Amino acid sequence: MLLKLFSRNRHTVQKLGFTLITLVAVITVLPIVGTVIFILVKGGSALSLEFLTGFPRDGMRAGGILPAIIGTLYLTFGTALFSVPLGIAAAIYLAEYAKDNRATRAIRLAIINLAGIPSVVYGLFGLGLFVLFLKLGTSILAASLTLSIMTLPVIISTAEEAIRSVPQSFRTVSISLGATRWQTIRRIVLKEALPGILTGVILGLERAAGETAPILFTGAAFFLPRLPNSPFDATMALPYHLFVISTQVPEMPIQIQYGTALVLLIFVLTMNIVATVIRSRARAKRQW
Repeated sequence: MLLKLFSRNRHTVQKLGFTLITLVAVITVLPIVGTVIFILVKGGSALSLEFLTGFPRDGMRAGGILPAIIGTLYLTFGTALFSVPLGIAAAIYLAEYAKDNRATRAIRLAIINLAGIPSVVYGLFGLGLFVLFLKLGTSILAASLTLSIMTLPVIISTAEEAIRSVPQSFRTVSISLGATRWQTIRRIVLKEALPGILTGVILGLERAAGETAPILFTGAAFFLPRLPNSPFDATMALPYHLFVISTQVPEMPIQIQYGTALVLLIFVLTMNIVATVIRSRARAKRQW
């Protein structure tokens, strides 16, 4: 009797736990889905070929947002160019070569703390170092370098965890077959850790693509009648453009505001979808 009663109570508690977890998941997901649907409904009517390929006109109350789209692409690509190689290299060193001592533990703690610093602080740092001290001016290069520093902690920490999650037996077998340590890392460890590394890279680049404060100080322009010609030019960008038309331009049509937000949302979701496809294929080939 006692065993049956205990078994029933255990199953009841388990069902209750699953119900609570499901309820929390629904409560978490519903506002996100509702926000996406709301932006889609409000901004869908603004999407057109002219809106996506035209230049702003009439004080940005009409026309398109092509300079902001191109500027966001430039900034995201520039951020990836600087942060991804450095972040993965640092993660490889910390996971495979660095000894476990006070210095490396302090470095890891610093990386975690840097990931939580507000973006406006990175913007002020980029203004002082890249714009004023190195005299890069307000430019795509200065903004990309600032965003790279901001995204490095996320890429380093997630890539290091992904590399550490690869079973040690893979390294042992590879080295026992005659491979060097670097060959093992390059051909075995990085290949198996690719899904986790991609997760960190996309999380960092998504944050960079949606930030306003860092580029406000280092590279974003209120309005440009042309596309940038070099990395030393300023540029428009979707996050800053959305901020400007929502707060600084009077009598701005609400459809343009939500249309710009929808384009930015589509840009970020596209990055997510591409990364998910690549990550899924990499996981399918993984041997553990």
